Amino acid sequence: MSEKHPIIAITGSSGAGTTSVTRTFDNIFRRENVKAAVIEGDSFHRYDRKEMRQRQEEAEKAGNKHFSHFGPENNLFPELEALFRDYSESGTGRCRKYLHDPVEAAPYNQQPGTFTPWEDLPGDTDLLFYEGLHGAVVTPDVNVARYPDLLIGVVPVINLEWIQKLWRDKHVRGYSAEAVTDTILRRMPDYVHYICPQFEHTHVNFQRVPVVDTSNPFIARDIPTAAESICVIRFANPKGIDFPYLLNMIDRSWMSRANTIVVPGGKMELAMQLIFTPFIWRMMERRKRALGAL
Repeated sequence: MSEKHPIIAITGSSGAGTTSVTRTFDNIFRRENVKAAVIEGDSFHRYDRKEMRQRQEEAEKAGNKHFSHFGPENNLFPELEALFRDYSESGTGRCRKYLHDPVEAAPYNQQPGTFTPWEDLPGDTDLLFYEGLHGAVVTPDVNVARYPDLLIGVVPVINLEWIQKLWRDKHVRGYSAEAVTDTILRRMPDYVHYICPQFEHTHVNFQRVPVVDTSNPFIARDIPTAAESICVIRFANPKGIDFPYLLNMIDRSWMSRANTIVVPGGKMELAMQLIFTPFIWRMMERRKRALGAL
């Protein structure tokens, strides 16, 4: 953690909804005039799309049915930890971009599914913002979770997470339901060992819970809407959280535990704005004081 060079990390599985949370923070940064170095977790995958497919085929031929993007063998965990460490110490670090589609790839004259070259972060940012799979990963060799000043987990109940992934990969990426189901099954051991344990380290967790039947996510036609959901927000350390203020500002919200507030699904973004804007204010004020002491 660093007062001069703070880090915010959003962590969650593929299909969990971390991108939606990122949009909320983009709005906060723009409104509060905060310049963030934005890092996408996909840029720390070890292999590009073509090589990953080749490696997966090789793994399956060798009898490995659980080769996935979730585990350490297919990610650059030491490099991610080095980025967090370097930024927290000096506001510097090296990063690259993963180009998901033709629109992202066009400015770089590269193919979709490839990485841009490694480059230095801009030298004049206020904070580092990470969104991806491994913002709180801890293994015997690395500990990424110790660096973020604000660590947020996005964790829908698992049937909803699968529905969201199935819908996105079928309708946006053009995959078949069978292919997406195969991916979910292949990732399960790494999901259990490298995704779930991260939420022990998060400062705040957002868990969206549908209030409609999601018993069989593999036949769901639509993603449950915000109006058909509630959002459970859990604080690891509730000290300093003004729960009466939040309850007053968010209609139909209630406390389920001393550290947990439940809000209507459609109020999730409002809750994030109310909760995290003061976090950003305090972060920037501490940074200003720390830099002024130089």
